[in-house]
Amino acid sequence: MRGLALAPSLAILLTLALPAAQAQPARAPGARPAQLGAFQAWTAATHMEGGQKVCYAFTRARSIEGVPGREQNNVMLVVTHRPGGRDQVAFRAAYAFPRNAEARLFVGSTELPFYTSGDTAFARDGRAVVAALRGGREALGRGPGPNGRGQATDTFGLNGFGQAYDAISRECPAARR
Repeated sequence: MRGLALAPSLAILLTLALPAAQAQPARAPGARPAQLGAFQAWTAATHMEGGQKVCYAFTRARSIEGVPGREQNNVMLVVTHRPGGRDQVAFRAAYAFPRNAEARLFVGSTELPFYTSGDTAFARDGRAVVAALRGGREALGRGPGPNGRGQATDTFGLNGFGQAYDAISRECPAARR
């Protein structure tokens, strides 16, 4: 399942995103994520996973609505390149989606379907999402609230996405066939 493959990246991403003042658990040398750059609203970074480099770009939600108790800092949109798959896109909602829920990402008039697992929604077609993100100004992630009550809407700024995406694509180029 592609979504489960993104779970380690989200864990690493959360580690990268923690303020430097917070205590970090002990890690093996070289296990920390390495930032490639900050590009307006987006950050590009890499980490090692199973001895292979993984590249990802992420942004935090500019605003969140509909589900009380969430921290805006924990709501993120992530694009990941792995040796076995490119353009893996997920958004973390910071609450558990109902089982078998569907979520959507809206970029302008484009509606993109996502499936959910735990507190994360995963794109059904990452390439289509990346193409929409490149051409948009903001993205709205929408999904059912916990236990199917209400709806959450998270807004992500897209300024700098193209530069962050280009940075991860240079660092983790597509395999030649």
